[in-house]
Order: sequence, then structure tokens, then C-alpha cells
Amino acid sequence: MLLRLRPVLRWVIKLRSSPRAIAGGLALGTFIAFTPTVGVQLILAFLAATFFNMNRPAAIIPVWITNPVTVAPIYTFNYWVGIKIWDGPPLTEVSGLFIDIGRTLTRLEFWDIKDQFLAILQMGKGIFIPLLFGSIAVGMVSGFLVYLCSLKLLSVFFSRRAKKRLLNNRKPR
Repeated sequence: MLLRLRPVLRWVIKLRSSPRAIAGGLALGTFIAFTPTVGVQLILAFLAATFFNMNRPAAIIPVWITNPVTVAPIYTFNYWVGIKIWDGPPLTEVSGLFIDIGRTLTRLEFWDIKDQFLAILQMGKGIFIPLLFGSIAVGMVSGFLVYLCSLKLLSVFFSRRAKKRLLNNRKPR
């Protein structure tokens, strides 16, 4: 899995920003990825990163976690967390709905944003409220963990790169 992420990680490291701004963008994008906002997640990530002065490209990368293939398991887990907070229909009834939403999203074109968003809104309040609470809880925990890990890794990498440049500049030519 890390080998598949290698090009993305290289791209993140090349972003021209502080480790805090990049880590904040990654955390914000991760939070948004777990919310039931499929169809408008890219726009939300871009606007929120701009508003909070975080790295916009870094905020957009994690949004792709939620896609037609992963929407059913992610929303099922988020709903399971949400019914611990807010009462809703049994998980066995709702998981089929999330699978249907995933199937619907696979048939839609990328730019059918309205149809993607309407598929989520048609769930009804009884399902949407626990899903929303669970999504916020999972998104906050995931975003926090991503922020801590990425800030540490980026800080180490950026300091190593700065030391390497300093040593290269001191060497006589």
C-alpha cells in the first residue's frame, strides 16, 4: 500500500508551504472525506482550506478516500458510530441503502454533482442524522490523527532537507 502511495507522498512533500499548512490541509480533507457530502467534497475542501489558510492541494487529496467503491463501507461504519450517539433504524436495514448509493454513484458521471448530492439527501432524517453525527465523530478523530502523523513526518522531512541544503552550500566547489 505504501508503494502505491509513494507518488502521492512525493507530491505532498513538494508542496510549497509550511508543514503546519500542509498537515492542516490533509487533516481538513480527511475530515471532509468522511462527511456525507459526496459530490461537493472537492469544493468544500478547497473553500475550507482557503478560509482556514491551509494548503488547498493537500486538502483536496484525502477527499478522494470517499468514492463510489468506498462510500458504502465508510457510510456504514459512520452510521454505526452515529447510532451510538443518536437513535436510528437498525444497521442491517440501512447498510443496503448505502450499497445502493454506491451503485448509483458508479453510474453517474463525475460532473453530475446535483444527482450525487440528491442521492445522499434522499435517505431521510432518521438515517441522515445518525450518519451525520457518526461522520463528524469519525472525521474529527481521523483528521486529528492525520494532522499529528503528517505534521511529525513533514517536520522531520523538511528539517532533513534544510540540513542537506545547508551542508551542500558549505562544501567547497
